[in-house]
Amino acid sequence: MPWFRHRLTLPAYRRGFHIITRQVVEAVPELAQIQIGTLHIFIQHTSASLSINENADPDVPVDMESAFNAIAPEDFPYQHTCEGPDDMPAHVKASLLGNSLTIPVERGRLLLGTWQGIYLCEHRNHGGSRSLVLTLHGE
Repeated sequence: MPWFRHRLTLPAYRRGFHIITRQVVEAVPELAQIQIGTLHIFIQHTSASLSINENADPDVPVDMESAFNAIAPEDFPYQHTCEGPDDMPAHVKASLLGNSLTIPVERGRLLLGTWQGIYLCEHRNHGGSRSLVLTLHGE
């Protein structure tokens, strides 16, 4: 069973939840060869995260951002404040959502549900570009 690894550098996104499904699929051309397998996606950052969520209604990412801002507000009395007021809340949000996803692959396609998309969750006001490691395994 072959293994393929790619790195995907995403451009800087504004703070919020951004669908990146297309960019991920385009970064792994060997996906078309896989009849059954998995794609593992890992983000190499501590202030951004990954999630799978609804990809159709534009209100979903707006509501997700609002909900996470309520869960980890900037005005909480954090100890770690040297990188600005959005940094520690970003770490909390990233810990809650996680730094990786594993998605099944079948007949050259990600087995995402009809309404599912892969999200980059940018938790910083000016997070910069983000690096993903994409590991495909299958036959």
